[in-house]
Amino acid sequence: MTRKIFLMKAADLQPGCARKVEAEGGDVAVFNLNGKFYATSDMCTHATASLADGEIVGDDCIACPVHFGEFHIPTGQALTFPCTVDLRTYKVIEEGDDVYADLDEESEEAAAAI
Repeated sequence: MTRKIFLMKAADLQPGCARKVEAEGGDVAVFNLNGKFYATSDMCTHATASLADGEIVGDDCIACPVHFGEFHIPTGQALTFPCTVDLRTYKVIEEGDDVYADLDEESEEAAAAI
């Protein structure tokens, strides 16, 4: 089953930026990394904090705005303490200028990392 939801127009999120999108079942953090879009659960797995409010570090990691633990955006992998539980990732679908997420399917990068 597919739960495809509209996230945004591609032009609405500049490279190197993140945005929280409200979705059924929980908020989604959307990231634009050099023109490629990624989507993860928005809530940090360590503390109650929106990852969309965090800072993108390096080329592909997000630092939690509360305790600065880092996650790898494409795979959702928790990288630094105090974060030890990985993020849920979602498959992103780009159709023309529209960006969608399939809430029932992991990102391709996360699936390949297993």
